[in-house]
Amino acid sequence: MAELNNTDPVVREAYQLSHDSIAYVTGRAAGPAPSAATLALRHAGDELLEKFPIFFKRWPRVFSGVTDDNACDLLVQIIDENIKGHWDRQRRQPGYPPDLPWSSVLSIYVLAGQMATYCQENGLENVLQQLPERLGGYVEEHICPVLRKKDGWVGFTERFSKKEETERKVLRVCSAVLAACSVLLLTHFLWRRMSAL
Repeated sequence: MAELNNTDPVVREAYQLSHDSIAYVTGRAAGPAPSAATLALRHAGDELLEKFPIFFKRWPRVFSGVTDDNACDLLVQIIDENIKGHWDRQRRQPGYPPDLPWSSVLSIYVLAGQMATYCQENGLENVLQQLPERLGGYVEEHICPVLRKKDGWVGFTERFSKKEETERKVLRVCSAVLAACSVLLLTHFLWRRMSAL
């Protein structure tokens, strides 16, 4: 957990996301999310599981040979293949600046969460101690340099934070308009009454 004390806020948040996401999916998170980015990650991960459960059913087969000794290496290998594939596709499209979509960053943490869940369910508790640091280290080395150019984790938080429901927004606006109209009518009524005296 030494990297949580890192002076670089982008790196510190990467490790905080790693530790919190693993703790959250394994039911070990104590209290509310420690930052806006971790809250956004919790929300986005839950939403993915709810909307696309079929996507998550394949991971137990992929993780079937996992042991205490190879779990972290397998996770990094899978993440690395996906990220390198993304960079390769970008290189084939000249004229575009290299970028990493927030969905790719999200997928790194969601995949690590799936690995953690698998390990917890299969008695590989030791992995849960190593996984957050290895994940944080990977993100620090391969993702944080890109994030520094994107203003850190701000975009991630904006993209994946829980959005206020449309009905609530409309209700709030209507309530505000109704309140404003009521105040105007009351003011007009009182003004006319004072004028009549």
